[in-house]
Amino acid sequence: MNDIAPPPSPRLDVRDLRVVLALASAGTTAQAASVLHLTQPAVSRALLAAEDKLGTRLFDRTPRGLVPTAAGQRLVTGATRLLVEMGDLEHLVLAPVAPPMRIRLVCECYTVYHWLPSTLMRLRKSLPELEVALAVEHTLAPVAALEAGEIDVALVTTSVVPRGRLKEHQIFSDEVVFIMSASHPLAARKTLTPADIRENTLLIGQVASAESHWFMASVFGRARPRLRFERLPLTEAILDVARAGMGIAVLSEWIAHPHLGKGELVAKRLAAGPLRRPWRLAWRRELNDAALRLLSALEAAAPRGLLAG
Repeated sequence: MNDIAPPPSPRLDVRDLRVVLALASAGTTAQAASVLHLTQPAVSRALLAAEDKLGTRLFDRTPRGLVPTAAGQRLVTGATRLLVEMGDLEHLVLAPVAPPMRIRLVCECYTVYHWLPSTLMRLRKSLPELEVALAVEHTLAPVAALEAGEIDVALVTTSVVPRGRLKEHQIFSDEVVFIMSASHPLAARKTLTPADIRENTLLIGQVASAESHWFMASVFGRARPRLRFERLPLTEAILDVARAGMGIAVLSEWIAHPHLGKGELVAKRLAAGPLRRPWRLAWRRELNDAALRLLSALEAAAPRGLLAG
């Protein structure tokens, strides 16, 4: 539990402030007493007590009545604001607490689950009004699940989001890289060509059809060569097979980065430049406010730019 420093002890209390405000408004102790439902001597004693606590005169006694001094006017201004804030605070404390809104979230690619759960845990403090639940079962068809109302928000990369009931906004991108053994014949090359990709076995996980189409178009343009894919269910298996020199792993930088420091694996890019994959947040329109809050938080929290060069 965080230690909270004790606040300074004020000399005046709420009763003092109410007396000062009543006197400033009424102009006489008699009229202030009527407003406060006190006797006139009680109001006079309360004013003297407040002035004694502060060690300064708050009102000038004139033939026209009580007139706030410069110090008194500052107190009147601050007391008015303070009492309003106290009233607002009481209202807030007594208001019923709404339960957090539950949002079902899915990601189009399993690589996001490498960092998203821990990110969502950190976001609980900044977004206590939202309860985000992962709907992993819809990973391979997030847009269809959105349209069917089975999920509320989706992190998508290559799927087309139809307009109408759904909205979308791009928030970040990751880089898809090619991971191979340090002893692989291509490891000495600075970059890879489409021919290199075509001539080697590619190690991948479960990939949605939209992402496969994006990969082919990004690497080969309109050409559609027949590629050799080896689909493995676990990231660890993909990396182990690549480490053994039995193929080239195609992975997000999020997954690759932690495994590149031991010298057993190397990451390569295409000669044409980094293969960047844009990510968008898509949501149902009726959840616009909640989705925008989640969008803002994810923009600040998502990892990016992990690979140098």
